Amino acid sequence: MSYTKLKTLLEKHNQEHLLQFWDNISEKEQELLVNELTSLNIPEITSIFHRAKSSDDAKEQLIDNKIKPIPPNTIESIQQSSSAKLDSYENIGLQEIADGKVAVILLAGGQGTRLGVDFPKGMFNIKLPSERTLFHLQALRIKSLQNLAKRKLGKSKDITWYIMTSDATHDSTVDYFETNDHFGLDKNNIIAFKQGTLPCFKFDGKIILDDKYRISKAPDGNGGLYTALKNEGIINDMKSRGINSVHAFSVDNILVKVADPVFLGFCISRSADCGVKVVKKRSADEPVGVVCQVDQKYRVVEYSEILPSTAELQNDKGELVFNAGNICNHYFTVSFLDEIANKHEDSLDLHIAKKKIPFLNESGNKIKPDKPNGIKVEKFVFDVFKYSNNFAVWEVIRENEFSALKNSNEAGVDCPSTARSDILNLHKRWLLNAGAKSVEGDVEVCPLVSYNGENLSDLVNNKSLRGPQCLMSSD
Repeated sequence: MSYTKLKTLLEKHNQEHLLQFWDNISEKEQELLVNELTSLNIPEITSIFHRAKSSDDAKEQLIDNKIKPIPPNTIESIQQSSSAKLDSYENIGLQEIADGKVAVILLAGGQGTRLGVDFPKGMFNIKLPSERTLFHLQALRIKSLQNLAKRKLGKSKDITWYIMTSDATHDSTVDYFETNDHFGLDKNNIIAFKQGTLPCFKFDGKIILDDKYRISKAPDGNGGLYTALKNEGIINDMKSRGINSVHAFSVDNILVKVADPVFLGFCISRSADCGVKVVKKRSADEPVGVVCQVDQKYRVVEYSEILPSTAELQNDKGELVFNAGNICNHYFTVSFLDEIANKHEDSLDLHIAKKKIPFLNESGNKIKPDKPNGIKVEKFVFDVFKYSNNFAVWEVIRENEFSALKNSNEAGVDCPSTARSDILNLHKRWLLNAGAKSVEGDVEVCPLVSYNGENLSDLVNNKSLRGPQCLMSSD
């Protein structure tokens, strides 16, 4: 596209400022800028901003008169399920794994900025006795689960692990897995792919320049998954491998049960096309989204979208009516993902995040603002719930399955110290339940020893354990 045509296009959509430094950059930089701008669909990009702004404005209208709790026939709880039912679900899930029909999608596009590091969150070490990172722990859980399926069913094909990265995390993530020999997993079953990006905007809708010849971009949120699955050929890869069930979750949950066979079995038994794990809210004012219904469609409603009086509603058992806290832990069938990517991706909700975004001033100098000055547009992974024809909700115990790693230790919550404490406390409960006499200090259980507290009795029965140590596999 010629400069003249590009300038006319930008003027039409109120983005002509993107060429304001044209006469001050080199021919090579001019070429880079033209290539970047022509690669964008400018009308679509400006439309995305306006859609996101309209959606954000609509959120300011409280939906208390529309929101309803999850119908009882849609949700089951691990605490209220019998051992026989849990065993049945687990067997169904293990069979799906053994047949090679299970894949994992790890949402790992975020850097550890809030953690105070400049590398992917999955590479973060919370200082367990084993010194294992999030990526390492999850890899071993996959291997452990494959071993568990093989022991129970006499065979097991591998779980395929898809890792969604971003421009900021992709190369580091790939290099990390290669350096660590993919943690003993088959490298052909670990596939990293990038999520997309969207331009950053000023509050008036103008795209922000990051440099005189480059616009400012940011990852398109974890809901960018669906576009990436299509554009990066992941759905076709899943189909070629015969995958049916997909477990998707965020990288920063230290307690995640990767490809949890009970969750898989629960969803499969209900012929669900989309499922979600939830935990009970700690309190009415805990600032987490809740899974619920709005206008007969399933969705996640943020705490800010309803009045405190609605959040505080209780049923006749004294429990919160809106109690299903969302933890970014999902089940999908491949056919559902295919349908979303090919039929509904363009109509997914858009969300606005007000951020401090570096920009160029009129003189072309880079400015780092000290307060939010712009907007990043994001999609959320859970916004596909409304397209489900058979939705299922599985309530789990927070202390066993959810501990987020988001902040530095100074925050005191969702940080390395709390994540470390939560996983060590979980392992202590496993060991005491398995017959250990006592557990003192930091005693970690290697995932290859036990995926979920099983197979520990012979190892620890009537023993006194003292940390720091990591109980390792003898395999």
